[in-house]
Amino acid sequence: MVALLSIVAGLALLPRYVCGFNVLKDYSGSTFFDGWDFYGYWDNLTLGDVWWQDEQTAMSQNLAFVNSAGNAIIRVDNFTDVTDTGKRNSVRITTHDSYTYGTIWMIDLVHIPFGCSVWPAFWAKGPVWPNDGEIDIIEAINSMETNQMALHTTSGCIHNTPSDQLGNSAQGQGADDCSTASGCVVVESKNNSFGSDFAANGGGVWATQFDTTGIFMWYWPRAQIPPSVLNSSPTASMDISDWGSPSASYPTNGCNITEFFTDQQLVIDITLCGVWAGVQSIYTATCTTPGATGMCYQDNVVGNGSNYDDAYFEINYVRVYTDQAVVTSSSSALPSGTQAADSNSTATSGSSSGTGATLRGTELSPLLLLCFTSIASLLMAPLF
Repeated sequence: MVALLSIVAGLALLPRYVCGFNVLKDYSGSTFFDGWDFYGYWDNLTLGDVWWQDEQTAMSQNLAFVNSAGNAIIRVDNFTDVTDTGKRNSVRITTHDSYTYGTIWMIDLVHIPFGCSVWPAFWAKGPVWPNDGEIDIIEAINSMETNQMALHTTSGCIHNTPSDQLGNSAQGQGADDCSTASGCVVVESKNNSFGSDFAANGGGVWATQFDTTGIFMWYWPRAQIPPSVLNSSPTASMDISDWGSPSASYPTNGCNITEFFTDQQLVIDITLCGVWAGVQSIYTATCTTPGATGMCYQDNVVGNGSNYDDAYFEINYVRVYTDQAVVTSSSSALPSGTQAADSNSTATSGSSSGTGATLRGTELSPLLLLCFTSIASLLMAPLF
């Protein structure tokens, strides 16, 4: 009995993230855009000064394409003269498929859009905002040099910051309340997570674990990517035991994940100005120059667009892993026609986002089975 208790105690000390995940979906290379819907409407969600193009227009204008390195490019129009009251063309894409608990979403980026008025994001959303939750993985604005992560929910979800979280939770009254307008924010503590330094240092990788036990986000600058991620492929399983502590950690002890989050679609977009980057007090804090008007739209969106040369994503891949066996989705995306607002906005219609099926597993993956078999072998070993 003493030996059995020793084994159990030893197992309790194992890293929290030790078992493997199978590749469920890989978005990369020449087929990167095959699994996404293009929004095809003006930014009626964050009220930015852009028109998110449909797929045909975005492709024809080279706002969305795969470059010679095999990386996906998503960018803002930097070549059109926009006159006063006009909007600038950009892109927002949403995955056909939704992803459930027990999945990991990973994005490898070479470049993130930056510059005055620029507001890029990589995030996830449920069907109805905010009832089904929103997870902000990459989001910052203007001349910020540091990424912010956040959750947006209905009332009742509180961020109880655990001791192993590496990022800095926002402070102040109500900052831990995920139902506020800004959500419950965690600021990245590692260097080079946004702005010009991100690309200058080779980019980096984010991973988000969406689980019934919590939502956990990691960021690694290129030089700090763990071997399991550095050596990953579109087909190989992932063992995340070398990932270390997450940058942002939202355990279920403060927010019941299954109550506040349903299956999530992934979103990549770039808007300009809007209800965050364009707020005058926020904009003028870092972006005004001598002779400028101090107004986000007038100073940036209007004109020939050459100031948006750095307003683009360059994506090596987006990859989804699951802790269960992989099943193949046979569904195809269909236009939804209308959609509830899925960001901090009161707008409710105009989306052409698809309604693909949720991808789920049906049985334990080989790696998880191996993990549990190994534990069982330890427990069944002779106790002498």
